[in-house]
Amino acid sequence: MSFILPIIAVIAGFVIAYFLKANNATVKLLLSFSGALLLSITVFEFLPETYQNYTPVIGLLIMTGILLQIFLEFLSKGAEHGHLHHDESQKRFPVLLFISLCIHALLEGFPIADNKHLLYGVVIHKIPIAVIITSFLMHSKIKKTQIAFFLLVFALMTPLGSLLQQVSALSEIKNYLNAIVIGIFLHVSTTILFEASKNHQFNLSKILTIVAGIVVAYLL
Repeated sequence: MSFILPIIAVIAGFVIAYFLKANNATVKLLLSFSGALLLSITVFEFLPETYQNYTPVIGLLIMTGILLQIFLEFLSKGAEHGHLHHDESQKRFPVLLFISLCIHALLEGFPIADNKHLLYGVVIHKIPIAVIITSFLMHSKIKKTQIAFFLLVFALMTPLGSLLQQVSALSEIKNYLNAIVIGIFLHVSTTILFEASKNHQFNLSKILTIVAGIVVAYLL
């Protein structure tokens, strides 16, 4: 499941962007739901599980994950939380965006093999992100073969992270890696919730969507 579902999520995002052409408001609501779901699962389950094997370095690594995500968003211009705008003048392959998203996707794959609820949160989060990335690439002047390469590698990075987590050398430091991923999730999910609305204003549909994400996470 942890290997297949992330790939299906990217395919679903591509289908929505290419064939269904979902409007921006719908994508933002799905993004808000996924942000609330991911944040809630992190707080309800992932964070407590990581702190069961507490060492003083855990908190430091969580903050390291937040700083790492800030750096990745400097490269990607915020694509991980939906802040990616169409650029029809884009002709070159977006190398920095590609590297940033691949690192992010690889890291988020580490914990999902051991936590199916977190897997669901990551998969649902990937769908609107894949929609936004696909729309961005389609509106650029990048070759279709490059677009296919971008989406294929991006889809495979999270399953690759799940596989690497099972390598003995990395499994021994799993709790430390999880702490870094917690920092990434905290930053991405809170940024989605507080920056997805224009002028940081909440409307009723967004509030209900966020509440729905929290409730679903609690019931999982």
